[in-house]
Order: sequence, then C-alpha cells, then structure tokens
Amino acid sequence: MKNSKVAAEEKDFKEKEDELGQEDIGADTETLQDELDVAEETEEQKAGDEELNTKYLRLAADFQNFRRRVEKEKNDIYAFANERIMVELLNVIDNFDRALAVDTVDTGMKEGMAMILKQLINVLEKSGLEEIQAEGKDFDPNYHHAVQTENSETYSTGQISKVLQKGYMLNKKVIRPTMVIVAE
Repeated sequence: MKNSKVAAEEKDFKEKEDELGQEDIGADTETLQDELDVAEETEEQKAGDEELNTKYLRLAADFQNFRRRVEKEKNDIYAFANERIMVELLNVIDNFDRALAVDTVDTGMKEGMAMILKQLINVLEKSGLEEIQAEGKDFDPNYHHAVQTENSETYSTGQISKVLQKGYMLNKKVIRPTMVIVAE
C-alpha cells in the first residue's frame, strides 16, 4: 500500500509540477510581452522626444533670426532717421558756399558766414554726414553724377576735372551724388 500511496503522491506532485511549469511559462510569456510593450513605448517616446527637440531647436533659431532682423532694422532706422532733414540742410550748405564765393567789401560778414558754415558742417558730420571727395578722382557712378565732359590737360580720361555740386553720404549711404564734369 505504501507503494501505491507513494506512487499517487508522486503522480500528484508531477501533475502539480506540470501545472506550475505551464503557469510559469505563461507568466514568462506575459512578462516578455509586457517588456516588449514597454520597449516599444520607449522607442515611440524617444522618437516623439526627438521630434519635439527638433521643433524646439528650429523655433529657437527662428526667434534668434527674428531678433537679429529687428535689431538691424532698428539700427537702420536710427542711422537714417535724419536723412530727409540732412538732404534739406545740404541746400543751406550750398547757399552758404555760393554766398562765400561772392566778392564783397565787408570781410567781417564773410568771415562770420564762414564760421557759421563750419559750425553747421561740424554738427552734421557728428551725425554721420560726410562729403564725397571727387576732384581728381576716377569717375564712379555710385558716387558721382556726370553732367558734362571736357578736354583736359591736367586730368586723364575718366577722371573728374571739376565739381559743380558737392555730394554727401550719410552713414556710408549716398544721399546726394557729386555733380561733376569728367575729363575726356
């Protein structure tokens, strides 16, 4: 009897072992599936994170470009805000030059006008105005406006022989080209 009882217990033990083994395999399969799901979610999350990071970097670059553009526009506005009034004041300078070119008996008046003109030019130069030097230089259509040509023994062909009206630049931008006569 003992043998049959031991055999029955062994049989029960094996059955339980088989059941546990099947449960362990099922549990292992579920664990592996869970781990695969987590790995897939992690991959998807990494791809999403990478996409968000790329969007962030592009947005930051766009914003930096915007800031640079606004800063440049602001600097241009400050640099050229006075352009219109400067152009009007050039006519005043021209009138002073014409008045000083006239011979008069009253030298005190002429000296006073020369001092006022010098002071006006100094103030305008501090604001970025500069005269375009032309006489004896090669003609450059970016800075000079040729209205006539003439034969000249002093200057070679293409050089400026005479300035009819002074030209000016404001912060390196030509606001009025020099009106000149060019040697042939």
